[in-house]
Amino acid sequence: MDIVHAMRTFVRVVDAGSFTAAAQQSDTSTAQVSRRVSELENHLQARLLHRTTRRLALTDAGQRYLDHSREILEQLEQARIEAGGAHRVPRGALRVHSTIGLGIQLLATLAGRYNEIHREVNLDLVLSQRQPGLLEDHLDVIITLSRDLPDSELIAQRLGTVFHVVCASPIYLRQHGVPKVPSDLSQHRCLRLADPLFADSWSFVGNGCEQTIQPGETFKVNVAEAMSSAAEAGMGICLLPDYVAVPALQRGSLVRLLPQYRLQEKSIYALYPSRRFLDAKVRTWVEFLRQELPQAFFGYHQVLQNPEYWA
Repeated sequence: MDIVHAMRTFVRVVDAGSFTAAAQQSDTSTAQVSRRVSELENHLQARLLHRTTRRLALTDAGQRYLDHSREILEQLEQARIEAGGAHRVPRGALRVHSTIGLGIQLLATLAGRYNEIHREVNLDLVLSQRQPGLLEDHLDVIITLSRDLPDSELIAQRLGTVFHVVCASPIYLRQHGVPKVPSDLSQHRCLRLADPLFADSWSFVGNGCEQTIQPGETFKVNVAEAMSSAAEAGMGICLLPDYVAVPALQRGSLVRLLPQYRLQEKSIYALYPSRRFLDAKVRTWVEFLRQELPQAFFGYHQVLQNPEYWA
C-alpha cells in the first residue's frame, strides 16, 4: 500500500465530506476511495471514520491522524517546492498582511517597485486593523508594529521605527488656542485612536520628566487615516503615526504640537515562518523592505523636525 497516497485520500475524504465527493475530486470511483481508506485503517489497526448512510464523522484516533497527516503532507509539498527551486528563484503568490495606514502610505508603493524587480511574484497585500494569524490566515509575511520584539515562534526582522506626533488643524487652534505643555491638553478636545496597536494614554517625555494624559471619548475611531480627517476638519487634537501625519503636515491641513516632547515610538517588524528553506519570494521581499523602509522613515523624521510644520 502506498501510505502517502492513502493518507492523501483520507484527508481528501474528510475535507470533501464524503467518499463520493472525494472520488469526484480525484477522478476515481467511490469504491476505490472507500477501499483505500479501509486499507489505511487496517494498516493502522485503528478506525479513523464513523460511517453512516448520511454522514461521516472522525473518531478521536482519526482526528489525531488527520492533524499529523496534514502536517506530513504539507512538509512533503514544501520539500517538492523547494526541490523545484523556490528557495532560489522568487516566483508565485506572496500574501502579505499590514495595517491599513502603513499599507496605504508605504507598502502599496513599495510593492510596485518590488514587482518591477521580481516580475514573477504576484503580491497579494491584505490590509486590516486586526491582528491575523500567519498560518491560520494563509499568509507569508505579516508587517506589524510593536514596542517590543513580538513574542512568537515566528522569525521577526526589524524594519525601522515609527514615531507619533500630536496634531491639530489651524482652524481648531485659532478657535481654542495652542497647548504649550502636555497638561494644557486637559483644556482641549483630544480624540482617541481606538486601535490595539496604540495605547489609550498619551505619554510625553521631555524637560526631564514624563507626563501621561488620557484622551477623551468625544470621538473615537480605529483607523489613523480617519482620525487624521477628523482632526483636519477641526474636531480636536489627535495623536498620529508619522506616516499618516506627514502628508497632512505638508498639505498644511494639520500642524504639529508640542514638538519638544517625545511620544510613543514603535518598531516595525516583518514576521514570517521559521523554515530551513526560506521561500525566495519571502526572503527578497523582506530584504527589499529592510533597504527601503528606513529611508522612508528618515524622510518622515526630517519633516517632523522642520519648524515650518509646527504650531
